[in-house]
Amino acid sequence: MAAPQPEPGRCAYFVARKKRFCRMVPALGRRFCGEHGQQEKENDRKRIPCPLDPKHTVYEDQLQKHLKKCNSREKPKPVYFVQDINAGLKDVAEIPEKQVTLSSLSKEELENLIIKLKKATNGLELDLKEQILSHKALHEALNDPKNGESAFKHLKQQASILGNMEKLHLLGPGRCFIEFGAGRGKLSHWVDVALQDVEDIQFLLVERATTRFKVDGKHKKRDSVFERLQVDIQHLCLNKVPSLEKKRLPVVGIGKHLCGAATDLALRCLVESYATCCEGENEEPAAKRPKNDKTEMAARSSADNERNKEDFKPVAGIVIALCCHHKCDWTHYVGREFFQSVGLGPVEFHYFQRMSSWATCGMRETITSTSEESEDHANNTEEHDQPYSKAESGFDTLQGLPVEERKEIGALCKLLIDHGRIKYLQQRGYRATLQYYTESAL
Repeated sequence: MAAPQPEPGRCAYFVARKKRFCRMVPALGRRFCGEHGQQEKENDRKRIPCPLDPKHTVYEDQLQKHLKKCNSREKPKPVYFVQDINAGLKDVAEIPEKQVTLSSLSKEELENLIIKLKKATNGLELDLKEQILSHKALHEALNDPKNGESAFKHLKQQASILGNMEKLHLLGPGRCFIEFGAGRGKLSHWVDVALQDVEDIQFLLVERATTRFKVDGKHKKRDSVFERLQVDIQHLCLNKVPSLEKKRLPVVGIGKHLCGAATDLALRCLVESYATCCEGENEEPAAKRPKNDKTEMAARSSADNERNKEDFKPVAGIVIALCCHHKCDWTHYVGREFFQSVGLGPVEFHYFQRMSSWATCGMRETITSTSEESEDHANNTEEHDQPYSKAESGFDTLQGLPVEERKEIGALCKLLIDHGRIKYLQQRGYRATLQYYTESAL
């Protein structure tokens, strides 16, 4: 078999990690691009890793020029950036020190934790209501045979979220939909499709990272207003977003990939730093959650869309799909007051958020089967589906614990963490519930 050759007009450097040639276009008369120019013998200029981002390199003699235009340089903060406005815990003394892993616990210590967990969840509603719905806006996409298994899974989840939003009367005119952890903006896209004949709506897509393949472009020729806010939710002050301040629409917070602590940051962003600074706080709100198994949804008790000074409701509703409880953080967690009311604190929270992965982490009948999975399967696993390692999840300590019991304990940990969020919303006037919005297999 002939040795592979670079594409015509492309860089001749072979990238071993990707098992292909570099696809950058070199300068006229050169074999290599600027990134791999050091491979050319005639090029004796030295390239060094960029001090702002070592993932790329730069000519040493052009470093100062590069630093002024590097995409990784610190950019001016937007007007809606307020340091740690949604962070939560301010008292450094209350922030827990680094805890040991579950695998370091003795059998007796683990048993005591499980006893505390079962005592704290005693009396909580364990059988959550299923609210698996759909929406006509996704009917065509759901029946498209070109969609693979992964695409179909996400479409069903998005359809159910929209169906639940419609049931809560959150899909309507005169609303600003804020998608937290927006990524490509797919959820906002389908909300816009569902409201294609509705006027006076606005979309704010919050995402801290630069995102490729955004779907925002599909809406450029329509009247919908899509605006991206590239900022960490921890530092987002909605009251200072110019477009939101100008239009003064009731907001609906939505999110499908708000892993762990991001959910708590979004709730605090909406309920504390935004709603409490706006008028119309006398109305009683309502909150719900579907299933990721679960989604959190919060909606105001009235579907009235009047926006005068007397009837204006800053937050009309919140709909958040819950996931990655093992990424929760006591510092940002909104349910700390509930935890403390049942005799728990940061230490127990630290272990419970790790034990939550037992419900879905794949430690089933044969843990060794994980190592036999193909590399392709591992590479296709989504980031928020990644389980803990054996040490982090306490596998060594669990040797004598039956699989079903581990799953049950993991589910109780999730329920306890989510119940703290429900209590947080209820104490602030929202009719909050926890419910399943999709099948557990999805």
